[in-house]
Amino acid sequence: MSDASQTLPLLAPVEGVVIPLNEVPDPVFAGLALGDGIALDPLGECLHAPCDGEVVQCARTRHALTLRTDAGLELLIHLGLDTVELQGQGIELLVAVGDRVRAGEPLCRFDADVLALGASALITPIVVTEPAGWRLLPLRYAKGERVALGETLMVLTRTSAEQGEAATTKGPLVERCITLALAAGLHARPAARLRAIARELDVNLEVHREPAAEGASANAESLSALMNLGLVAGSPLRLIAQGTRGEVALDAAEALLTTPEAEEHAAGTTQAVLTQALEKELDKELGAGELAGLIASQGLATGPLVVYRPPLPSVPYDGEGESVESPRLKQALNRIGEDLAKAQAQATRQGQLAEAEIFAAHGAWLEDPNLAAAAEARIGAGRSAGQAWREALDVEAEQLAASGNDLMAARVADLRDLQRRVMAALSNDHQEAAPELPEGAILVAEDLTPSELVAVADQHPAGLCLAGGGTISHVAILARARNIPCLVAMGQGLLEAAHEVSLESVILDAEKGCLALKPTPIQLAEMAERIEVRRQQAETARAAAHEPATTLDGRTIEVCANIGGAEEARLAAASGADGVGLLRSEFLFLGRDSAPDEVTQRDEYQAALTALGGKPVIIRTLDIGADKQLPYLRLPAVPNPALGVRGVRLWRSQPELLETQLRALLGVTPLKALNIMLPMVSEASELREVRQRLEALAVELGLSERPRLGAMIEVPSAALCAASLADEADFLSIGTNDLTQYTLAMDREDPALASRADVLHPAVLRLIQATVAGAGGRCSVGVCGSAASDELAAPLLVALGVDELSVEPARIPAVKAALRRLDTADLAAKLPELLALHDAVAVRRRLGELLALKDAAPLVTNSTTTTPLARC
Repeated sequence: MSDASQTLPLLAPVEGVVIPLNEVPDPVFAGLALGDGIALDPLGECLHAPCDGEVVQCARTRHALTLRTDAGLELLIHLGLDTVELQGQGIELLVAVGDRVRAGEPLCRFDADVLALGASALITPIVVTEPAGWRLLPLRYAKGERVALGETLMVLTRTSAEQGEAATTKGPLVERCITLALAAGLHARPAARLRAIARELDVNLEVHREPAAEGASANAESLSALMNLGLVAGSPLRLIAQGTRGEVALDAAEALLTTPEAEEHAAGTTQAVLTQALEKELDKELGAGELAGLIASQGLATGPLVVYRPPLPSVPYDGEGESVESPRLKQALNRIGEDLAKAQAQATRQGQLAEAEIFAAHGAWLEDPNLAAAAEARIGAGRSAGQAWREALDVEAEQLAASGNDLMAARVADLRDLQRRVMAALSNDHQEAAPELPEGAILVAEDLTPSELVAVADQHPAGLCLAGGGTISHVAILARARNIPCLVAMGQGLLEAAHEVSLESVILDAEKGCLALKPTPIQLAEMAERIEVRRQQAETARAAAHEPATTLDGRTIEVCANIGGAEEARLAAASGADGVGLLRSEFLFLGRDSAPDEVTQRDEYQAALTALGGKPVIIRTLDIGADKQLPYLRLPAVPNPALGVRGVRLWRSQPELLETQLRALLGVTPLKALNIMLPMVSEASELREVRQRLEALAVELGLSERPRLGAMIEVPSAALCAASLADEADFLSIGTNDLTQYTLAMDREDPALASRADVLHPAVLRLIQATVAGAGGRCSVGVCGSAASDELAAPLLVALGVDELSVEPARIPAVKAALRRLDTADLAAKLPELLALHDAVAVRRRLGELLALKDAAPLVTNSTTTTPLARC
């Protein structure tokens, strides 16, 4: 991949003087609540496009607009501060929403004198509100430097790893109608706070303009979509939240949006609003002697509270001069960088992918030149290397904590982790990484760094309670990955309570979100019973993971694994997979400068088959196009890539790719275990052409066996013509993510539509039903989309007649256990009633009643947030 394709320059939209974004006199911009970027004090009176893109948002008051690049990056250009109060006076927009602009083209003209009289400042922030897989490089301009119009102002670089599909928040849907009271309407600042509320409480939050007939809505994740609603003071709107903290989110959002603008700034930060909303909820739910927190990792525990407060490693205060201390610091940074790389590699080998990603992120942060420069400056002032590093990271951590941005504040623990690691490398003290914990302890801390959590996790604590932290922190991710019940954001009252000697046995309920400090013997007995039930459910599921999943009415359903390569294939086999329902071969093609050769592909496919020991393995041929692109393929730009050349359609323009992949696939053994699956099939002729080529290659290679050939059902035409496809295919597999997208005409990449693009929409269910009916028993029908591990959708898919479900490896035991509790015949009898409902919300509600999920073990029992689902 060329360097050019890895970087994106953003040009100065106007001649001006550089001001660091964190020094802009506005807490939302300075706190990076909207995103990272830079600001200019303009010396001209016309703003120009900093890059090519589409105008996706223009403020009603003309003071702000948003550009979206072809790569999905969104850039907010905000003319002046508090210019929203001018109601457009002195500003002339030269573009409109939907216009495409080239870098350097004019966007708006403004009268600087008019703005100077009415606004608090002309300072113009340029902010990356949606990075879409890009990262801002260190800025090349210092404060006070003058930059000319059209000069490169910022440079972004692609992140090292492909971003996974956004997680789909699950939980109850709640809604509330309110009237907007913000004098300036829903502009950038309140939009940023709405997004922070949704992220902190882990809910999917939507804003709908009323009346409903107008149809305008936006997801809180998209700032441009929120601002494009054009909501002004007095606008009626409807808030919809989905998630376990939905009511809390609505309380916080209502408090924000119904506070007049003059009072908005006095209302405090987003965290204050969240705290007020959480307290309101807890007043209804908490009993005496209970503390509340946000659920970072679900689970139940009892045991003594143990406080964890490790001191920082001891380092000299004064240094021995720059010639001595600077090399010491560099050596320590290099050593810690190597340790992080080794830890990342080990975590990857052990399948602990969440830990591997966090170690990689820490390694990238360690290389931040700004941190090293800050430490070097203190060495120049006479500090030792260790003390210089301590002070530099103290300042950085304080800035993050005070930013008002919950995402930034959640990274303070990561920064403290790096502080401790490097100081330890520069210290002569040899301190233990973690104190000895009594068996079954519930650990209490102000906060933990990721490495501290990894260290204490080896001692198997029963649970974890943090006074600070957040559900989006890396510690929360690790706690979920290691099945440690965890509450965060519990406040200082937690630390005060932890010092009471009587707290030898407490109850941590990370399903309801509370810590009972002085439980009664009856409460302890009830909790012990609940814990034992959960333990038995998990143990039973694991013990039976390698057994068939046979329903109560005698149907045996194959539960297979969705994987990306041979390493995950080994994990799938150990987890009890009946086979592989989807191996995404495109991961072999990503992150390369050229396509993998036949030998490379064959070795990877063979390793996967070997790991499964003869069980069926479905390998999907290259599925590139739409949201997944290869730099070495010159695919023409089209208005809607999702409807363009992708999947099986690619083979006519890139036949050499198919030829190489088919040869590699035919080289594995045993061929009877191999299943080749074609993506994006829309008609039988596409399948027939590939089968003919596959047969010709098999004859050429002198093979006596043939692999099975199947098709994915991802578009409505394939579902409706399943009968003709079944004449050509050996099996069919439904990709529910794309089938939902194409059926409902809702882009799966659009966060504003995330909660509505639901597989349980009756239209999607009817197409799945048509697929099973069309197959008519002549070939099997599986599901490899995310619906296969949806605790409501999976039973319904089986009732519709699906033969196989393919899920992530870790979910296999629980999915099998859930299927064994299912009476598919009973649920199938309710299909006419379910398919007659009007929308997905109604179907989910009725399914929940029919399945009585509240009394059953969930498919995933260790997490309150949905694992990001791989694309299918």
